Amino acid sequence: MSIANLVYVGTYSEPILFGTGQVVQGKGKGIYSFRLDPATGQLTPHGLTENVRNPSYLCFDKARRYLYAVNELKEFEGQFGGGISAFRIDQETGALTHLNSKPSRGGDPCHIAVDRTGHFVFVANFASGSFIGYRIEADGSLGDETAFVQHEGSSVDPRRQAGPHSHAIEFDLSGRFIYVPELGLDRVMIYALDKETGAVRPAQQPWIEVSPGAGPRQLVVHPKGGFAYLINELNSTMSAYRLDPDTGALSELQTLSTLPYGFAGATSCAEVQITPDGRFLYGSNRGHDSLAIFSIDASTGRMSPIGHESTRGRIPRNFEVGPTGTFVIAANQDTDNLVPFRLDPRTGKLTPAGEAVEAPTPICVRFV
Repeated sequence: MSIANLVYVGTYSEPILFGTGQVVQGKGKGIYSFRLDPATGQLTPHGLTENVRNPSYLCFDKARRYLYAVNELKEFEGQFGGGISAFRIDQETGALTHLNSKPSRGGDPCHIAVDRTGHFVFVANFASGSFIGYRIEADGSLGDETAFVQHEGSSVDPRRQAGPHSHAIEFDLSGRFIYVPELGLDRVMIYALDKETGAVRPAQQPWIEVSPGAGPRQLVVHPKGGFAYLINELNSTMSAYRLDPDTGALSELQTLSTLPYGFAGATSCAEVQITPDGRFLYGSNRGHDSLAIFSIDASTGRMSPIGHESTRGRIPRNFEVGPTGTFVIAANQDTDNLVPFRLDPRTGKLTPAGEAVEAPTPICVRFV
């Protein structure tokens, strides 16, 4: 056995108060793992790492030797804010061994990513609108803090945008720039990263504004560079940008709805993902409970709608396109299940693959 074909799933393990005022009752017990059948896409339960508080969002180091999780909380180990936990992955069994934890210095850390060098991990704090960076030590543990940025301001929605809400971390292909979608400010913040020290400073273009009330949530950089794609939570849209590799600056190309024409129900967006070949783009709709599918023009970066695929569950908080571009797994938060899909590499369309499997309050899916 090995960790090949393992999938890790972050969950809520205790109640959490959202910015919408909703309280979600976490049903999970920690970080789960499943084995994916590479022929059929079927998932089978594999393991569970218990006693990890609200390990909602996960990421790996470059070599897949370590796993990092946010502890999405408003208080962690007696301090204000959430936490960040590091784990060693047993390369034979996939079992996780806790290495150490650090404070996120902000409420409800919701997204985590390792930089392109593999030397630093960065976390976005949703509730307080900040982000933090830590050095990764040789043994995979979290070392010294290298950066902390607190955003200030608000936007037009008095309920959801009364203050800053940092929602994600993304890096350009060179690893010199960090993008932080700020739902509360209707901006994507852009920072230059010192790849030696992990320090950050505002880039030449320190931000780009989105439509008032759009609520930018997550951004993904095209795998071949030159373009980036932003999903906007509050107005259910997807935006395409040209990305200047020299300065990190973004310039908008187009914005499209993630919803089918005429849909008028309550819904919001969550995750955005792109295929490894850069041909297709996906975004999740919570309420419409679907994945919106777009094709990408390789020369212009512009999007064309293809259609929608039901996630076969309620509130698809997260999904991931597998590293081979063969399968997509959707995590349905409110129906406690994972649903695998096969991805057609010619059309980008999705078809169910295997049966849905139970996963309590799943928040994040990560293929090894």
